[in-house]
Order: sequence, then structure tokens, then C-alpha cells
Amino acid sequence: ACTGIENIDEAITLLEQNNWDLVAAINGVIPQENGILQSEYGGETIPGPAFNPASHPASAPTSSSSSAFRPVMPSRQIVERQPRMLDFRVEYRDRNVDVVLEDSCTVGEIKQILENELQIPVSKMLLKGWKTGDVEDSTVLKSLHLPKNNSLYVLTPDLPPPSSSSHSGALQESLNQNFMLIITHREVQREYNLNFSGSSTIQEVKRNVYDLTSIPVRHQLWEGWPTSATDDSMCLAESGLSYPCHRLTVGRRSSPAQTREQSEEQSTDVHMVSDSDGDDFEDATEFGVDDGEVFGMSSSALRKSPMMPENAENEGDALLQFTAEFSSRYGDCHPVFFIGSLEAAFQEAFYVKARDRKLLAIYLHHDESVLTNVFCSQMLCAESIVSYLSQNFITWAWDLTKDSNRARFLTMCNRHFGSVVAQTIRTQKTDQFPLFLIIMGKRSSNEVLNVIQGNTTVDELMMRLMAAMEIFTAQQQEDIKDEDEREARENVKREQDEAYRLSLEADRAKREAHEREMAEQFRLEQIRKEQEEEREAIRLSLEQALPPEPKEENAEPVSKLRIRTPSGEFLERRFLASSKLQIVFDFVASKGFPWDEYKLLSTFPRRDVTQLDPNKSLLEVKLFPQETLFLEAKE
Repeated sequence: ACTGIENIDEAITLLEQNNWDLVAAINGVIPQENGILQSEYGGETIPGPAFNPASHPASAPTSSSSSAFRPVMPSRQIVERQPRMLDFRVEYRDRNVDVVLEDSCTVGEIKQILENELQIPVSKMLLKGWKTGDVEDSTVLKSLHLPKNNSLYVLTPDLPPPSSSSHSGALQESLNQNFMLIITHREVQREYNLNFSGSSTIQEVKRNVYDLTSIPVRHQLWEGWPTSATDDSMCLAESGLSYPCHRLTVGRRSSPAQTREQSEEQSTDVHMVSDSDGDDFEDATEFGVDDGEVFGMSSSALRKSPMMPENAENEGDALLQFTAEFSSRYGDCHPVFFIGSLEAAFQEAFYVKARDRKLLAIYLHHDESVLTNVFCSQMLCAESIVSYLSQNFITWAWDLTKDSNRARFLTMCNRHFGSVVAQTIRTQKTDQFPLFLIIMGKRSSNEVLNVIQGNTTVDELMMRLMAAMEIFTAQQQEDIKDEDEREARENVKREQDEAYRLSLEADRAKREAHEREMAEQFRLEQIRKEQEEEREAIRLSLEQALPPEPKEENAEPVSKLRIRTPSGEFLERRFLASSKLQIVFDFVASKGFPWDEYKLLSTFPRRDVTQLDPNKSLLEVKLFPQETLFLEAKE
């Protein structure tokens, strides 16, 4: 729990080096953030020597999982805070390498450690699985803000994995080849066609056969292995198998009959068997327990619940049960299955902007296929596959075990992909499942890029996914280009439409302004005409109301007035000296000069006549016998 060391041989070696002092052994491997641990005997600091697996080849693990540690020199006293340690589990093919180093190190240092462990040149190594995407070799781990435990995987598409020992060229080539093992189950007369890489061991083959036939490894009786295959830890490339195909036969080794007393005793001590390791559990038949009956439970009682309910009305509810059952069988490390109908998955993957589109991966499950458990546990749940699917695919699943669910999917398949794809799936045999369909959305249809059967390996599955991704990426770039061009055209059209709309609005505004101006001019003209007509009517009424002009030879005194207009013309008229000044005003107004707009001035002395009392006579205001006046407009 403290060091992350899972290999027992390495743990024992550490304890032996530190005289079986647990605290010193832990401090020798990984420093504590708050100082090294103190021994419970006296409180004295007990440093332990740093452990280097390379210096102890005899204790190297025999399994495919190895550990690599960055040496840490112990100190007597910790003055400042120790660097943070990060754990990395790196997956490559069927190997797992554990790397522990400080967060002040770089990505390139991880690759250097992996180069020593995997014998892969750093220049040919692609280290994937970073949460932030691809990173440079010079990137400091601290800048990535990584958690304590991390999972990565290595891809070497341009370089086959080199051999770690001095084998011949033929052996190196065999390690990179896939062997087709045609295995016949003798009791049921059934054949299994299984693909294994040359680096797989005989023990891995036997364990996979146990998953298919339920025959524990210890009870498997084989025929057909080459005479050179003497050790189960030997890889297939070294065993002398025929390439590319080799036939083998497996059956159950007969075991002696057990007495009823032994069976009862075994039944009584059932907790002892349950607490033992996997091999002891596989050998339960030695204690009188048959494969079809474990501790008194029949095979029907051990059968797991169905992955998907039969005749489910709602596809989303069916997918929820599928996801829950998948997690209970194979663990939480699995692809994120899309919860919803197939049409909704299409919408999520295809009917978005070209930059946001993804491939659609449809996983078709079948519980009765012998390949299902192996494919789900070793291929579909591999961390590299899960990470790649999560980043680049929308994953949708369906269970074809029940006939009704199978018919329902074939109907959906015929509707969305056409009769050819539906017929292809319909003709697939049970042992060819599970299937993995890779779908790419196109402008007018959905294209099935690849159909991956369950009889594959992690590397082959990853390569086929990457090949489909390359095709999709090329198509996506074209779609992005077309979409950008279409958006550019639409933007130009929108700009033109907007400019046209603004032009129409400007023209309409001008037209409305002109119409308002014309209406205002017409209104003012009407007012002016009405005013002129009113003034003319007033003038005429005043002109008609004036008394007749007296003659020069008149018995009464006559005053002669000469009035100069603003235009320079003169108005002359005779008035009786007894006439009121108002008659003079009315005369001037009858000529178009109303007294409220003009004032009448005399010259000598200069005075404003319009300010005088209009009821006085001309004689009284001294406009007799004659006088020259002039008109001036009022301000």
C-alpha cells in the first residue's frame, strides 16, 4: 500500500537487505513527504539502502509484469520537504511496467527507464494515455498536475518490439508473428480458432482455454504440443509450433473418485477454498467438486443475470442495465457506453459540427459465445483501448443473446445501414461474436468502416481502431474544409442580405422623410394661403369701410398725406382734417401694411404715429394740412 510494489520476490529481497525491518525497507524504496518513518523501537531513524532491481537479477520476477524504480538515497535527517513521488503503470502488449519517480523529472526520463525495461528505442516509442493529450519529452511532470497513480501505454507502430536476449533473426521475427491455434475440445468435439502473438506463453494459452472450456489448467490433458514445449513459461515462438496454424487437442484429465466423507469435509471447510488463490480454486475438482456444481450450487444458480432485459421498451433503460451488468462482471475499467437510442448516438457522433464529430463504435455482445469473456476482460477493458475509445469514439452497445433483442437490432441495422450489413450480422455464427462495428457518418449515409470479430488481440484491435481513425480524420478534414467554405459563403450572403436590408431601410427612411417634408411644405403652404386669404379679406373689408376721399375744393378742411412704403413707393390720399387717425391706419392696412406689423413714422419731428391715440383727429395729432410719413416694419 505504501510503495506500490506488488511483486512478492522484490518485496522479500527488500526485506532481506534490511534485516527484515519493515520500516527501513519502506524508507529505502520511497521517501515520505514528512520525513522518513521512525522505528517503533526507541524512535531512532533507521535508513535503509536503496533497492536497484538491476543489481539483483536472481530476484527478477518471472511474470510479464515488472517494476522499475528510480534509486533514492536515504538520508539521516530530512531538512526540507521531500519531492512528490508519482506511480506510473505502463502497458505494452501483454506486459506491465511499474515506474516510480519524482514529479521534478521529465517525460523523457520515463521513456529512458522504459527503454531499459522494454528494449525499445526512445525515438520509436509513443507514450500515450496522458490526461492532457500528447506531451513533449522535455515536459516536467509537476507541470501536468498528475495524481499519485497514473496509467499509460506504449505504442510502437513503426518498430516491432526487439528481443531482450541474443536470439536468432528467425526467433525475433517469430515473436512478432501471430499464431493461429486450432484447439479441439475432445469431450464436446468442438473447435476453437484462437490467435496468439509469438510472445504469448503456453501458460497464457492454457488459461484462455480454461475460460472457454471451464477445464482448470491443472486438469487439462493436451495433445499436439511439440516436444520442445517443456515449460509453460515458454513463449509460443520458442515452443516449435507450426506457423501460421497449429492443431492441438485438449481434454479433461480423469481424477480418482472421492469418498462421500471427503466431500462432506470439503463442504464443511468451504471458507478455506474460497480464501485460497486462483489455482486452488481451479482445482476444486480434486476435492470432489465437479465443474458443474461448486459447493452444492448448480450451474444454473451460478449463471449471471442477463446483460440486457428482453423486450425492453426503452433503449436507454436497457443500456443502463447493460452498463451495470458489464461493470459487475468485468470491473469499472471499461468503455463509457452511450446511454440512449441508436438514433441519439448518431446525433451525438455525426450530426454536430465537423470539428466535433466522432466515430461510432457499436459493441455487439453475445453471452453464449466462447470468446465473449476473453474479449471483454482482456481486449475491451484494456486501459489503452478504453482510453483510445473515450477520446475518439462514441461507444454504443447491444446484447444479441436473446432472439427478441437480436431481431430488434437487425431491424435498426437494416434501417440505418442497409440490408447488406444486416444480412452480414444475421449470418454471423455465435462463436464469431462479440463484434465491434466501426461506423463513420457521411453526408447522405452511414458507412461501416470495419467489422472486428472477437478473435483478436489487443495490438490488432488497437491498430484497427487507429486505421479507422486515420480514414475518419482524412474525411473529417474534408468535411471541415467544406463546412468552413459553406459558412464563409453563408456569411457573405448574410452580409449581403444585411447590407441590402440596411439599404432598403435607408431608402424607406429617405422616402418617408421626403414625404414628411412635402407634407410639411404643403401644410405650411396651406397655412400661408389661408393667412393671405384672411389678410386679403381683411384688406378688402377695410378698403370698403373707408370713407370716400374728399375733393380738393371741399368746404371742410382737408389734410393731404403722402406715405412712403418700404419698397420706396408712395401712397397719397386726402383725408378730412376732422377724420380720426384710425382711418389713416385702415387706409395703410388696406394697401397691405397692417398696423400691427408696420409702424407709421413722421419725419419732423420724428415720432411713431402708431403710438398715438387712433381716436384723435388728424388736426389734433398735427397731420394737417399736409404731411409726409413713411412705413417701417416692426421688429
